[in-house]
Amino acid sequence: MKVGILALQGSIVEHAKMLDSLNVEFLKVRTKEELESVSHLIIPGGESTTLFLLMEQKDMWTLFQSRVQNQELKVFGTCAGAILCARAGAKFEVDRNGFGAQQNSFIAALDSVQFPHLKGVFIRAPRFKNMDASVEVLATFENEPVLLRDRNFLCASFHPELSGELRIYECFLKE
Repeated sequence: MKVGILALQGSIVEHAKMLDSLNVEFLKVRTKEELESVSHLIIPGGESTTLFLLMEQKDMWTLFQSRVQNQELKVFGTCAGAILCARAGAKFEVDRNGFGAQQNSFIAALDSVQFPHLKGVFIRAPRFKNMDASVEVLATFENEPVLLRDRNFLCASFHPELSGELRIYECFLKE
């Protein structure tokens, strides 16, 4: 297992601190060659259009799509990262900023059997919609899915890196 954090834009430092807390070695992925070398990739929150354009400019997007579609790469996408996962072939769609604009940011208790007492930090968070029946819902907020598992994708509409929620990282790294 070789873990990477897509380090083009977004909450890279916060994800790095979470992996450090778990004593997990990782690579900050900035090039196509680095993307080829990892088995697990965290795509941070940030601005999804900017992340997509940067990946295209660095000739990483096609490789990323190919590796996830062939299930050669496990991906944990938070917020904007989840939007990129949907764009790359996860079996759900997203409504960008579905939980509101920046000024509508909030922290909430989430419902989850797998992760009791889970809290979510929502900042311009996407809403998940039109999910395939095979997609597993791991957490909800007011009966809406906010943490999903779809084959090699783990996607959160919230920011576990900001709440210090290590259990989700442990789940991602076990798979």
